[in-house]
Amino acid sequence: MTRGSSQRLHEYLRSLIAAAKPGAKLPSEPELARSLGVARATLREAMRTFETQGLLYRRQGSGTYVSHPTHVIDTGLEVLESIETLADRIGLEVTMGELKVELRSGTVEELSALGVSPSMPMRTPTKGGLTVMHVSRVIRAEGHPAAFLVDILPGDVLSLDELKARFTGSVLDLLLRKGTPALASSRTEINAESASVEVSRALGIQRGDGLLKFTAYLYDIRGQVVDYSFSYFLPGYFKFHVVRRVGI
Repeated sequence: MTRGSSQRLHEYLRSLIAAAKPGAKLPSEPELARSLGVARATLREAMRTFETQGLLYRRQGSGTYVSHPTHVIDTGLEVLESIETLADRIGLEVTMGELKVELRSGTVEELSALGVSPSMPMRTPTKGGLTVMHVSRVIRAEGHPAAFLVDILPGDVLSLDELKARFTGSVLDLLLRKGTPALASSRTEINAESASVEVSRALGIQRGDGLLKFTAYLYDIRGQVVDYSFSYFLPGYFKFHVVRRVGI
């Protein structure tokens, strides 16, 4: 099956799930495969993606059923808050999945985004260049992967000890608890993006599946970028909106 055909299959299943009520039973695999003109193995692999997201579940000997999330984070984007804060507000249980932390030399792209240059003595140099802290993790909602987050910070903003002792999934919350640097604002770019190999593996979805991606720059009160981050959100647990004034 080509990537385009695979994407169409996933889009069809996503529409089918969205239109169904929680607890609704899907047509049998042979029936679905026949109506879609795909092999059962191909269909089963596609359905596994939605099982991982918590949108489908199987009952042995009975069939496959739709299971919409019991809670959805529906929030405006005017105020910067962590997933943990938003989830706690609606009683949604979120936990941190696999965490990877790396202190390493920053790439040209990362250093540029952070506004870091070799002439800035506040940054800790390494043999290969200037140090950044790279933090990636999966956020799980109701036991299912819901988001994949990556934060890249200058090497002197957070220490490995602070991450080990106080980190529960949100770099924003950790910085707010720490109190330094003093945070001021964030600029966020929002795009739809196909899942890369890394992101698809982290979230247990198919490469090329559609995701909502936030690319954010977190500024301190001096206007310095202290966190360059990427957030990938799975459909199902998140709805974002913006309240806008009517222009005159």
